[in-house]
Amino acid sequence: DARRAALLKVHSLAAAWFQQQLAGGGGRGARAHLEARGIRAETIDRLALGYAPPQRDSLRRHLIDAGQPLDLLLDSGLIVERDGGRVLDRFRNRLMIPICRDGGAVVAFGGRVLESGQQPKYMNSPESLLYTKSRTLYGLHLTKAAIRRLGYAVMVEGYFDFAQVVQAGVQPAVATCGTAVTAQQARLLRRFASKVIVSFDPDTAGQAAATRTGTLLTSEGLQVNIATLPDGEDPDTCVRRHGGERYTEVLRTSQRFFDCALEDASAGRDLSRNAQLTAFLSDMLTVIHAFPESVVREKHADAVMHRADVKSEAVRADYRRAAVARRASLGNVTTQSVGRRATTAEEGIIWATMHDTRAALEALADTEPEDFKGLATESILRVARTLVEWPADTVPQALLERLDGAEAEEVKRIAAYAHAPVEDVQDCARNLQRDRYKRERVELQDEIARRQQIGSDDAATELDALLRRKMELAQRIEQLGGSDTRQVPRGEQPQVIEAPSK
Repeated sequence: DARRAALLKVHSLAAAWFQQQLAGGGGRGARAHLEARGIRAETIDRLALGYAPPQRDSLRRHLIDAGQPLDLLLDSGLIVERDGGRVLDRFRNRLMIPICRDGGAVVAFGGRVLESGQQPKYMNSPESLLYTKSRTLYGLHLTKAAIRRLGYAVMVEGYFDFAQVVQAGVQPAVATCGTAVTAQQARLLRRFASKVIVSFDPDTAGQAAATRTGTLLTSEGLQVNIATLPDGEDPDTCVRRHGGERYTEVLRTSQRFFDCALEDASAGRDLSRNAQLTAFLSDMLTVIHAFPESVVREKHADAVMHRADVKSEAVRADYRRAAVARRASLGNVTTQSVGRRATTAEEGIIWATMHDTRAALEALADTEPEDFKGLATESILRVARTLVEWPADTVPQALLERLDGAEAEEVKRIAAYAHAPVEDVQDCARNLQRDRYKRERVELQDEIARRQQIGSDDAATELDALLRRKMELAQRIEQLGGSDTRQVPRGEQPQVIEAPSK
């Protein structure tokens, strides 16, 4: 429509102006930054990189002089109105990166700082009539032809990861721009290819993001491989240090997503211990459920049982059934106490997931699967946690669809409360974390007592590490604060109303 066309023109004018600023005298520092990162002139032109000068309203004055109305500039997000009515440029003293829809039109910008200490390091345009970040993949307008021709895409995280790998000759690349991948982005990518190689940072956060991304992409029908980089490197630094051939070899030797997830989930866990075995099996069940074909889910369930060295045929059969049926509960494999009642914190998170979903997802994003171990609603919360990157309005129904009948009924029972069991869902998450650390502290104290009885030099060294860990746990418990989670007495149950039909 007319408003959309007008906004597209504003972004086009802004992109051209940012490019002029980069090429001019004021852009000298930005050009030096790009040169230091190894970004060549042809790549700068191809990506249409630019520079936003430090003055507070340079872009605003340029666009107003070009005949663009102020209300349109405010709608674009390029100009912001501060307290007191001041109208300022959103991006100042930043390297500017145009974000385009897959057809090539500029719909938003990313801005990177040039001075140390300036925060945030990256700033993106707000969502607008033109731009929805959950539906946009950076660089796709440049690489979609190569992706379609080759039948696969290489997914990296950042703008400069993308710039470096494309400059090095890896043409079928796209970038998430540091945000979690969404189902809409997966479906967009599926229009051009059936396979994705995920190439994220190799640190703990990057591995976790790769697992979440692999799970989502797989659930959307894409074949996924994971490319593992050396520690301390991302695609940008790998190419700069070792060249494009080394990075291409990393892509060539990428592993199937399931195989990587299996390795990551078992790494550092003692699967002979029931609690760690349960966490491993639960994590892998989430991965297995992402595969659309039941025969593949069954095969992967057998692989998990083999890795865990589970001998019991009854347990193996139950796990296989849970995998094939996409049942969240692990049945005989779980340590969940039969008949245990949910705490206020558990009910608070579940209620918020159904009624105040955005707040619940933010709270769940700060948790770990271990926080739910042994809880009455363990399997419900684990499934809810897998949905933290989903659009909020889709989560309540998605949660119910992924639970078995009894678990779904429990969610509906809690959702029927007229009021939230707890005012702040973040407090609920903190309470679960604190209680987990308290449980770990008790287990640690038992191990400390055992080591003290041994009395050897090796035991003394291990004892010192255990005591340090105990101090760390005490500090974390103190930092989390708050009151103990507790079961809701019958007389204090929130008022129940009829659950909405879905």
